[in-house]
Amino acid sequence: MIKKSLKRIHRLDRHKKVRAQISGTTTLPRVAIFRSNNHVYGQVIDDSVGRTILAVSDKSLKPKTRPKEAKLGAKESSAFIAGQTLGTKMKEKKIIQAIFDRGGFRYHGRVKAFVEGLRDKGIKI
Repeated sequence: MIKKSLKRIHRLDRHKKVRAQISGTTTLPRVAIFRSNNHVYGQVIDDSVGRTILAVSDKSLKPKTRPKEAKLGAKESSAFIAGQTLGTKMKEKKIIQAIFDRGGFRYHGRVKAFVEGLRDKGIKI
């Protein structure tokens, strides 16, 4: 129990350090990711106004959208598709470049798959 709460505290400390250094603007918004045990959530945020421009989660995706030939696991492939969905929405809003905020999570697994989905749609991070 204590080990679990310490992991969360350390992740939040890493997140605070990153947030002290980066912030999104209207021309270069911040893409923030949150990873729970089962789902991945992504937001495009303009910190100068304090407003979320776009948001997507893998909850909103249809379960049939996962590619059959995917080499990723089920959670990673749904994170990849969520990244692609957010990338498509960003292109519709004419946002082609953003700053990535990994939220204190390691750049590995579902977080990496989410960013690869964004890059697959042509978003520069």
